[in-house]
Amino acid sequence: MVRERAKIAKRVVNRSLIAYLNPSHKISEQYRTIRNNIQYAAEGAQVRTLLVTSPEEGDGKSTAAINLAVSMAQRGERVLLIDVNFRNPVLHKIFNTQISPGLSSVLSQQLAFDEAIQETEVEGMDLLTSGLSQGNSADMLDSHRMKELMEKAIQHYDRIVFDCPPVLSAPDTNALVNKCDGVVLLLNCGKTTHGKALEAKQSLSFAGANIIGAILNKKSVR
Repeated sequence: MVRERAKIAKRVVNRSLIAYLNPSHKISEQYRTIRNNIQYAAEGAQVRTLLVTSPEEGDGKSTAAINLAVSMAQRGERVLLIDVNFRNPVLHKIFNTQISPGLSSVLSQQLAFDEAIQETEVEGMDLLTSGLSQGNSADMLDSHRMKELMEKAIQHYDRIVFDCPPVLSAPDTNALVNKCDGVVLLLNCGKTTHGKALEAKQSLSFAGANIIGAILNKKSVR
């Protein structure tokens, strides 16, 4: 049983880090294409802060956020990947590190920004885990401290990629979208209905998001 769980965990890590572990793979090439298309979709505007979300849990947004961040680092950019999903954080598991200290530690003024940053094995890419869960997570993300954190991150990194909670599951994401240069919506084509996709888009737009594109991770949206 333990061995089987270890195999499953390894498969999850391999899939989530495919752009790093197998850069010549077809999927890795697709992420590089998406990386380039993000800039094209911005119509010349600079996308320094990119938020990745999805309508619901299990759509694959964390995998997309990680591989987009990796592909940016592979282009020679200095990248910070931030886990903003206080409710269901996964990045610390993928990178096999401690969940805390992290973002919540900085926002609650327990730790300085640079003290919470962790290096990853991906050259040019650092990680800020979520930290321990906070009951007022939406308020924290909509705070002046979050704005200050983002300003400080921009001073040290070329790109900041936020792995956010599903937009239809929590108010946290919409508290952050209007602070970011661009938003990418991940749709699971074997799961996401047209109605849920439209509802997510409308929710993001109402919150002031600059939606620059969607990623379809399977063949078609039903």
